[in-house]
Amino acid sequence: MNTLRTALVALFSTAWYSSRIVLSAVLRSPRFAEVSQELPRRWARAILRAARVQVRVEGLEHFPPDRSAILVANHESWFDVLALVVHVPAAYRFVGKVEITRVPLFGHAWVSAGHIAVDRSDRARAVASLERAGQVLHQERVAVVMFPEGTRSPDGSLLPFKKGAFVLAAQTGVPLVPAGISGSRGIMPKGSLRVRPGTIHLRFGAPIPTEGRGVEERDALLTEARAAVTELRRRLPGKN
Repeated sequence: MNTLRTALVALFSTAWYSSRIVLSAVLRSPRFAEVSQELPRRWARAILRAARVQVRVEGLEHFPPDRSAILVANHESWFDVLALVVHVPAAYRFVGKVEITRVPLFGHAWVSAGHIAVDRSDRARAVASLERAGQVLHQERVAVVMFPEGTRSPDGSLLPFKKGAFVLAAQTGVPLVPAGISGSRGIMPKGSLRVRPGTIHLRFGAPIPTEGRGVEERDALLTEARAAVTELRRRLPGKN
């Protein structure tokens, strides 16, 4: 029953909110910036409520109040995305796989809202996507959200990090904000369609400064961020 209820709410709310975002973009609404941030938060809250999932959040004070940041988090479930959409305390842009853009209606809304697709099968396009993310970080006060594992962990262990987020951080000089997530894999693990009630624990960590650190330090930034995410997860209840 929980899975069916969640699926129905996800289907109808995705269609409803995606349509509103696309229409607002087509009509060039003067409120589009607000709409593209608030409607996804409503969408995520609706699905979390339907699934009977609560999110416990710590460390909101670590978000830089007056500048852009790159948020890097571990990834165990699609519900990680919902938790972050609701609780990132800033304007946000997600960086995700290009396959997201091919989802009917949702993909159109996702692109219209300014999120950034990365085609990992094409290096030139992937580099162009990171350059686009860099422009967003410079032009807007925004949190660019990235999952450096590149995919959901199938067993809850922290996978190796890819370098894209850390190249971007070194190029832009904006701080990295690490985040640890636990509990989401028990709700909907990779490869499963079943949704179980539960609690997601989300903790934001202290920013990692990157200003003045060149691209040659991307590996060091990766190591620091991965250690921070590991420690944040270790301190959370419900660790998978």
